[in-house]
Amino acid sequence: QVQLVESGGGLVQAGGSLRLSCVASGRSFSTNAMGWFRQAPGKEREFVAAISWKGYSTDYADSVKGRFTISRDNAKKTVYLQMNSLKPDDTAVYYCAVASTNYRMTRHEVDDWGQGAQVTVSS
Repeated sequence: QVQLVESGGGLVQAGGSLRLSCVASGRSFSTNAMGWFRQAPGKEREFVAAISWKGYSTDYADSVKGRFTISRDNAKKTVYLQMNSLKPDDTAVYYCAVASTNYRMTRHEVDDWGQGAQVTVSS
């Protein structure tokens, strides 16, 4: 099992930026794909971004392509989500995830979840 702790959420105006961090502990971090999902009130949890264990491959939801960037630092056991040009529709709780996939993942393939970080974008 991997323990994941997110940080960096908050309140930002539309057009602003935030960076989420997720620190992992437990079983090997560097050999697993990592990802970010989000869940808005009344909606299902949806995929946002994922990255392969070496960081060479990434995948993004269409809704965030060109605005969000996922990266990882295996030495620090940390995965990041840089969010730029934020929109009110990006408001959600953001969850860090680890999966035993190549890098693409669905929520059903996630092995462990973080506790979530609230991101609120005001108009």
